[in-house]
Order: sequence, then C-alpha cells, then structure tokens
Amino acid sequence: MERQSMVLVGDDKEEIIIRKSAEYHPTVWGDYFIRNYSCLPIEEEKEYMIKRVEELKDGVRNLFEETHDGLQIMILVDSIQLLGLDYHFDKEITAALRLIYEADVENYGLYEVSLRFRLLRQHGYTSSPDVFNKFKDDKGRFLSALNGDAKGLLGLYNAAYLGTHEEMILDEAISFTKCQLESMLDELEPPLATEVSLFLETPLYPRTRRFLVRKYIPIYQEKVMRNDTILELAKLDFNLLQSLHQEEVKKITIWWNDLALTESLKFARDRVVECYYWIVGVYFEPQYSHPRIITCKVISLMSIMDDIYDNYSTLEESRLLTEAIERWEPQAVEHVPEYLKDFYLKLLKTYKDFEDELEPNKKYRIPYLHKEIKDLSRSYFQEAKWCAEGYVPTLEEHLRVSLKSTGYPAITCVSFVGLGEDATKEAFEWVTSFPKILKSCTIICRLMDDIASHEREQERDHVASTVESYMKEYGTSTKVAHEKLQVVVEQAWKDLNKECLRPTTQVARSLIEIILNLSRTMEDIYKYNDTYTNSNTRMKDNISLILVESFPI
Repeated sequence: MERQSMVLVGDDKEEIIIRKSAEYHPTVWGDYFIRNYSCLPIEEEKEYMIKRVEELKDGVRNLFEETHDGLQIMILVDSIQLLGLDYHFDKEITAALRLIYEADVENYGLYEVSLRFRLLRQHGYTSSPDVFNKFKDDKGRFLSALNGDAKGLLGLYNAAYLGTHEEMILDEAISFTKCQLESMLDELEPPLATEVSLFLETPLYPRTRRFLVRKYIPIYQEKVMRNDTILELAKLDFNLLQSLHQEEVKKITIWWNDLALTESLKFARDRVVECYYWIVGVYFEPQYSHPRIITCKVISLMSIMDDIYDNYSTLEESRLLTEAIERWEPQAVEHVPEYLKDFYLKLLKTYKDFEDELEPNKKYRIPYLHKEIKDLSRSYFQEAKWCAEGYVPTLEEHLRVSLKSTGYPAITCVSFVGLGEDATKEAFEWVTSFPKILKSCTIICRLMDDIASHEREQERDHVASTVESYMKEYGTSTKVAHEKLQVVVEQAWKDLNKECLRPTTQVARSLIEIILNLSRTMEDIYKYNDTYTNSNTRMKDNISLILVESFPI
C-alpha cells in the first residue's frame, strides 16, 4: 500500500493529512486520434463506399424478398445480426421474425430448433424451451446421438444463455454442450473450430455487439455457404462506422485535453479513449452519434469523481464535495477544497453544455441526470465513510449503496439524454425508478467489477468490496466468495433475460437494448481482470481492433 502525506502548518499546530493513493499507468492513447486523423478515408473514397453500401443493401433486401425457406430466412437474419448489419434492415427482420415465430418446428433438427429459439428470444418473443425436450431420452438426458453434431451443439449452447429462472432444461443444455464442445474442439476444422473457440470463451449473447462483429467477419468469410454481397457490405459498413467513431473520439480527445482535469488531478485515471470504447459497446450505430458523445463525456467525468472519492480525498473533503454536488450551483464552489474547485465548475459547465445542445422540448431530461449524479456522489461518500471507519457491511447493506456507486444508473440515464422520441418523459421516470432490469444490470456490473478488482484493491486502503462482505458474512475463502458471487451474476443474467421478454417491457425496445448492452460491456471489460484500470494490455488490443484497424476490401 502506498501513501502520500502533505504537511499543513497553522498558527498553533501542524496538521498532517494522510491520503490514499494508487499508482495508475498514464494514458495509452494520448493524442493518437488527433495526430492520426489522416488515416481516415479521403472524401472521394468515402463517397464511393457510401454509394457501394447502398447498392449492397438493395441486394440484401432482394435476398429477403427471394428467400421463402424457413431455415434460409433464419440463417439470413442470423448472419446479418452477427455481422452488425441489422440496423439497416429493421423492417425486413421484423417481418421475417413473424414468419419464424409461426414456423412449424416438428421436423427441425437441433441446429434449426436452437437457432429459431435464440432468434426469437433475442427479439423478446416468449419462445418455450420445451422445444428441446425431443432431444432427450426417456431418462431425461440429452441424446448421445447429438455428441458428434458440433454445429447443433454450438447452436444449443448459445441459445441456452437466453434462459430465465426455472428453465432447467437450458441449464442442463449449457453443461452438456459445453462439455461436448470442449472435448471435440481439437478435432474441428476452421471456420467452425474458430467459431466454437470464440463462443466457449464468451457465449454469443453476453458478447458486446461491436467486438463480436470484428471477430465474426473473418469467420463468416471462411464459411463455404457465405453470401459475398453480405460479406462485402459487412466490411464496408464496419470501415465506414469506424471512420465515424474515429471522428468522434478525436472530438472527445480534444474536449478532454481542453478540460485538462488529469493535469490538475494527477492521481486520477486518464482513460477517455477507454470510456469511448465502453460506450461504443453500448451503441455503435450512426444514429447514436450525439448520445454516444454525451455519454462518453459523462462517464469520463464519473471516472474522475470515482478516483477523487476512492483514491485521494479525505473524508471531510469528500463531504464538502458531496454537499456542493447536492447544491449544484456555481456559488457552492466556495465550500469545495481548493484542488477540487476546477473539477466542480467544469462538471457543472459540461452538464450545462448538454442542456444547451438539446432541443427545447428535450431539456426536461437534464434534471433527471442531475438527480442520478447526486445519488452517485452520495453513494461514493457512504463508501468513503465505510473505508475511513474500516467497516465491512453485510452483502445486502453493501449492495444497497454499491449498486448505485457502479455508476450504471447514472450512465443508463445519460445514455437516454441525447436520444430521439423513444426517450419519453415516462421513460426517464421509469429508468430513474431503478427498475428490475436496471437492478439486474448493476448487479452484474458490481460483482464482476469487484471480482476482477479484488486482488489489486487489497494492495491499498480501499472500501470493503462485495467479496469481503461475502467472506465476512459467510466465513468463506476468497476463492469460494468469487464462485458464489459469480453464481449471483448468472442469476442476474436470468432476471435480465426475463425482463427483456416483450410482455414485461414498459418502454421502447431500443431503451431495453441499451441496458442489455451495458451488461454486455462488463463481460468485455471485467471478465478476467480490470482492463479499464489496467488498459495497456487486452483493452489496448481490443480498442485497436475496433477503432484503428480497418478491413481490407
């Protein structure tokens, strides 16, 4: 554990302030996306790409019109989704799903039944898992004849992760298929071997969409049954979107440099590009450009806030900052510690800029965001008090505070702020009421973060995590606590899956997808370790794949 001390000399006594500190590596990316802006396609090249994309989209629409076979329409929809092209074909996919839902599955094999189940569940249809009973014997075990069917097993494996509570057959399917696929992996040939390996690492459903597209295009390219029109469209679309993302991250980097907070607050993590990558995992489509930039700015400021409370400020300084955020007015800066005055004023200005950017009929959204940031600062302060007191709360007590301190309630709210008509006043009332789907999302976030960060956080003074709370409450080892909390994560995914089914949704499907995608980003960033904090390893490689390396056409 490292500490830094500062001596303040007063008239009558000497006060020593002992600060928590953590050594974070500097920014990996710096001004890369400013300096390398010349790598973007030239205007003439981009115009050709856009024109070619429109031609290819017409070709894909013709495929929808010409495809009448049930299996082929399912494969078409699945391929388009896996390649990240579905936002171009909402109308066609909606019509196709109605046909898929009404299809007779009597003569379908394991692959077809699994694909249909997964496609329907992904779009909120309440498809019954009883369709898999025909693949069991009279003793309730999956048929041994399935053991060599790698394609069917992979289909069932990926479908089963859309299960909800009490769907035991899907839990059994995961155990069965995972064991079978692992045992046959060395015998498979590409591209199936590559695909199986990819989804054994992280199943299809919890994967972030953008990273999946990057990984799946090379797999699709190797498939014998690939459609070259779809393949070319996928590559061009990826590259065009990447150029848009590069433009956005350049703007955000310039904004971040002008803000200069990591210059005045050197103890904080400088991770603005990583924040942008995080949000690209939530929504990557071009129509989300404005909300993507807003959300990235907020999450970057939240990261600074987190480090102020968690890594540097004294309890009294944290209290003063919390009270100022509660007041949310420039005059409150007088009561903020000197080194936090600049941060506080820039926090307020950034949110005022958001409000100024919004159309008059959307400005009502900003107070909802203020509320969430105030809740976040209160949760940070409560954790700071626990840390100062050396208090280890029960797991239930911990989660009452730490689900808010994940920042995900605030991030979800801000991700709605720049949206179009789907983000109604009712939607903001709903999301700020902490609905069950958001609670499930924050449980996934909190526990995966704590499990991944546990070892690092033990190296210094840090608030007790849910791992410590579980260990103390149940008298277990770290290993057992990790395993038990991972089970809670899996149960939260089932709750989330249930909430994504159509009869339970209260808001537009696009808003539900945002919360689902926020959960998926945790699988990307915290699956093995905290790649946000330690961003110079796997995170750096992933950002390069998404934001730097384009596909050769």
